Amino acid sequence: MTPNAASSAPSRRGFLASTAVAAAAVAGGMPLLTACGSADSGARGGTSAGRNARKLLPAYVAGNVVTPDIPAKNGSAAGFTRRLDLTDLKTSVPRKLGKGNEVTVMSPFWGSPPKQDNAYYRAMNDLVGVDVRWRNQDGNTYEQKLGAVLASSEVPDVVVIPGWNMNGKIPSAVISKFADLGPYLSGDAVKDYPNLAAIPTDAWQRSIFGGKLRGLPQPAPYVTGIVPLYRKDVFDKEGYRVPRSADEFMALAKDITDAKAKRWACLDMKWTAFQMFGVLSGSEKPLGWNLAEGKLVNRIETDEYLEALEWTRKLFAAGVVHPDAELGKSQATDPGPKFAAGEFLIYANNISQWWGRTAEQATHNQEFKIWGMDVFGHDGGDPRLYAEQPAGIFAFVNKKASEAVIRDVLAVADAPAAPYGTKEYMLTNYGVEGTHYTVKKGVPTKTDQGNLDVLNAYVMIASPAPTIAHPDFPEVARGQVEWQQRMGAFTTKSSFYGMQITEPSRYTDLGNDFEQLEDDIVRGRKKIGDMQQAVSDWRSRGGDKLRDWYKKILDENGPAAG
Repeated sequence: MTPNAASSAPSRRGFLASTAVAAAAVAGGMPLLTACGSADSGARGGTSAGRNARKLLPAYVAGNVVTPDIPAKNGSAAGFTRRLDLTDLKTSVPRKLGKGNEVTVMSPFWGSPPKQDNAYYRAMNDLVGVDVRWRNQDGNTYEQKLGAVLASSEVPDVVVIPGWNMNGKIPSAVISKFADLGPYLSGDAVKDYPNLAAIPTDAWQRSIFGGKLRGLPQPAPYVTGIVPLYRKDVFDKEGYRVPRSADEFMALAKDITDAKAKRWACLDMKWTAFQMFGVLSGSEKPLGWNLAEGKLVNRIETDEYLEALEWTRKLFAAGVVHPDAELGKSQATDPGPKFAAGEFLIYANNISQWWGRTAEQATHNQEFKIWGMDVFGHDGGDPRLYAEQPAGIFAFVNKKASEAVIRDVLAVADAPAAPYGTKEYMLTNYGVEGTHYTVKKGVPTKTDQGNLDVLNAYVMIASPAPTIAHPDFPEVARGQVEWQQRMGAFTTKSSFYGMQITEPSRYTDLGNDFEQLEDDIVRGRKKIGDMQQAVSDWRSRGGDKLRDWYKKILDENGPAAG
């Protein structure tokens, strides 16, 4: 299985679309937004986190059914490196929690949805004691469908909303259309659902919308999900050393590059540059705000931001970046084939690709080895990284649902929240043994039927504490978790960590053009001076007023802990 990876990402949607099992869903993509008051407060914006959130949160009861081989540390996922023994799978909940109600679920789906009456759905419904009826929608056009459904009176019992689809009027609809789950989950009430009780508190805090606990979260590690991935086999063969500073990276890139031989050092390394220069995270709401030395600043106002862009521009100018990235293709196409062919040796992407590329090449390229570089400070010192949000995909329950239906939804959610190494986890993520997967030497492998049926369904309703487990490549699982733990030691939580925030609607489009301008600058089409002017314009058009608005949130709620 691939991890629940918090992505400040390139290709967040592409990651979800390309993974066969949506337990790998990126939890921590663009976050869901919320207003602090009633449904009409979207124009004013606000937050429902901070001091007032604590009384709404479920009690945390750590699960003890399964012990990970590598316990979570420094914001990492937990890791499992042992082979699976199906005879030793644990049972996380010994009885059915559901009472037999029918529950309709609308969720994004990438690929061809299976038929409703398939063996996987039947087995899961029997496990939880609920008749779940799926209304899967094309994930690529989900936002349009979502807006139409939420504007209607025909809202399913459960609606899954990824954060990147939360735009326009959808934040207000979350508050007006969906139920308060607090009476069923806050405090000790969550203990009726043991797997939900083991979800980390930070993820639940991210699930507060409009002053109520409304969301069922997919937890994520708060360590950055973007890794500088490299061809370790080629590095070892050629004697290349992993760089430990910006200057070393540049020198290595020039050494690797031979355009006549169709080999370049890397793709666009902007995301890694942001990391090594200590730039505030910019893919999560609030977008790059933090309290520093008593002053609230945005990432675009910092010297580190400009320095990262300038360093990336120098990479492009030096000719060490693959031509696909020069043309902007690298963010829209799969980098795998050309990476495997050795056309470039380094690229920055979601941590899930560490396993994905390994699995792709395992059968026909035995020498291939992808690994993750530790992020380094630009000057050769320790990096300064910022935490990603602890959850970013949520399931909501219709406000009109009866108590019986709400409790059956929670029964459904409790099963996919079961930890790795349990019967519930195996059924949720692999289906029925013999029908959907087979096991050889402790490695489960999907059958053709499994690849049709066992796709992103129940895992979209809830998931366990972040976990990385690859029975087929345990060394990759260890590498991923240990990378997270090392990087987590250098990770700081910003002042707004874990808060759900809706900016006032008048500021919604204020920062829309910055990503394109970043890409133009690093490719030499614009200059650093153009960014400085854009920041000045941003301040005068509302950035300074938005700063005051965020400062008021801090004054009223206090900064995030940690």
